[in-house]
Amino acid sequence: MIAERFVLAALLAELRVTLMPDAIFAEPKLAEIYDLFDRPNRPDLAPYLAIADEFKAHAVIDLGCGTGTLACSFAALGKEVVGIDPAAASLDVAQRKAYADRVRWVTGTAAQLEGLHADLITMTGNVAQVFMTDQEWVATLRACRRALRPNGRLVFEVRDPAREAWKGWNREQTYQTIEAPVIGMVETWVELVRVQLPLVSFRHIFVFQKDGRVMMSDSTLRFRSRSEIAETLSHARLPVESVRDAPDRPGLEFVFIARHEQ
Repeated sequence: MIAERFVLAALLAELRVTLMPDAIFAEPKLAEIYDLFDRPNRPDLAPYLAIADEFKAHAVIDLGCGTGTLACSFAALGKEVVGIDPAAASLDVAQRKAYADRVRWVTGTAAQLEGLHADLITMTGNVAQVFMTDQEWVATLRACRRALRPNGRLVFEVRDPAREAWKGWNREQTYQTIEAPVIGMVETWVELVRVQLPLVSFRHIFVFQKDGRVMMSDSTLRFRSRSEIAETLSHARLPVESVRDAPDRPGLEFVFIARHEQ
C-alpha cells in the first residue's frame, strides 16, 4: 500500500512541479544583499566541488542555484554548468559574478530539467527541504533521474531533524549587521513562527537603517528523517549510494549521494 501511494502521488505531482521562491530570493533588494550575510568563502560548498571531481562529473546542474556562487565555482573549474532557480532576482545577481558567462542560467524549477543531461545534479542549502509534500518531492527526484546520465549522481543536503535546528532560530542567536554598498547599514535576524513537525516556519527580518524600511521573508521547511529520504529516493529509482556528514557542520546535516542506475 505504501509503494502504491507513492507511485500514484508522484504521477499526479509530475503533471506540475512547483517551487515558489521566498522573498529573500525573489525581492531584488533582498537578493542584492543576500551574499553579504553568508559565510566568507562559503565552506559549505567545497564538498560539492570535491564530489564533482571524485565522480569525474563534467556536466553539472545546480538546481535551486540562488545567487549562483556554486554554479560559478563549477564553471571556474571548467565544468559545463546549468543553474536553475525560480527567483529571477537571484539570477540577476548570479549573472554579474565571475565566470557567470560560462553558465547557462534558467529561470524555473525541476520542470526545466526536461531535455537536459548531466553527470551531477546538486541541491544545496535548504533547497531539498522546500518541498512540502511527498508528491512534490518525489516528482522532483524523478525529474532529476531523467536528467542524469547512467551512473550520474544526485547530491543534496538536509538538516537532521533530531538536532532541532529551529531552536536556534531567534533574534539572540541570528542577529547580524552588514554595511552594503549604496544601501548602507542593514540589520537582520530570524524569528521562529511555527513548529508543527514535519513543517517548521520562520521569518527573516531586514531593517534598512538608511531609510528605516523593514522587509520580511517567510519560509517553511519540511524535515524528513534519513530513512524517509532513502525511501523516497528508492521510489524515484535513485538508490542511495552513500550518506555523508557536512564537513563544515559536523553532526548537523546529512549529505545524500544517490546514483542513477540502469
